[in-house]
Amino acid sequence: MSRLIKDYIEIADHASLDDLIAQLSALRDSLPAAAEAELKIRGDDVFGRHLCVGFLRPLTEEEAGCEGRYAGAGLPRLKKAA
Repeated sequence: MSRLIKDYIEIADHASLDDLIAQLSALRDSLPAAAEAELKIRGDDVFGRHLCVGFLRPLTEEEAGCEGRYAGAGLPRLKKAA
């Protein structure tokens, strides 16, 4: 079964609105249809604010392999009936 995970991309500083629109448009075009992308402003007054795009993506082969090794870890094992 294929599973989607939440991933994030931070938009670096930009010089103009046109540059930002072009960058966001290119990002949108590269995402799969089921990505459910959302744009948020994150940060605070001390460390600054930045744009963050969150979206769903399938697991990479490496992530799926790692998840497969640890599937069920920490869960109690059921005893089989005799």
